[in-house]
Amino acid sequence: MLTVFIRGIILYILVIFAVRLMGKHQLGELTPSELVITILISNIATLAMEDVSVPLITGLVPVLTLVCLDVISAYACLRSRKLRHIISGRPKVVISGGVIDQKMLKSLRYTVDDLMSALRAQSVFDISQVQYAVVETTGAVSAYLKPENQPITPASKDSPEPPGDPPQAIISDGDYIPSAGQRLGIAEETILRELGRKHITPGDVFLCTVDASGALKIIEKRRT
Repeated sequence: MLTVFIRGIILYILVIFAVRLMGKHQLGELTPSELVITILISNIATLAMEDVSVPLITGLVPVLTLVCLDVISAYACLRSRKLRHIISGRPKVVISGGVIDQKMLKSLRYTVDDLMSALRAQSVFDISQVQYAVVETTGAVSAYLKPENQPITPASKDSPEPPGDPPQAIISDGDYIPSAGQRLGIAEETILRELGRKHITPGDVFLCTVDASGALKIIEKRRT
């Protein structure tokens, strides 16, 4: 009994350390890769805790290996947008311009009831009020209401939201995102011309968003 107690304490400390090391994403909704690693760690820790015939090191090494793998893949994803999409997937637009993309819902195996349930969780009970909605890589749905249905704030009184979809990220960490331009009907040449006026290239941009009116907001990369 004492052995099980001590092994439990050691594994508890190790799993807490592992979760903290893997980052704050683990504490919220999980991406597919994070979910897999979390399930594997819990199963390995449970086996090593319950079966005293299994050497403790047999439980410690796989947990540490999985944590190292997750940290390495996280750093690799920071450097490669393509790898990030392969591991974590891409957000999927299911409502744009107030119109439901039925084909996208079908490809996601997302029913209307699933969509309505996710919107109700955000206190949106009338789908006609939604201008834009995205299924995130975690499976959660993020919704943007039409300007006339958004809460009135002092800022919105002075500068009301323009009609249309919310601003889209069109350049992320130096990479141009064609799908964003296609959704807003803005050509890549237009974006490059605007960047040229500021004497910068896409490689100099950390984040660039564009709204339905074509207005750009640019955050340049910090040079270290």
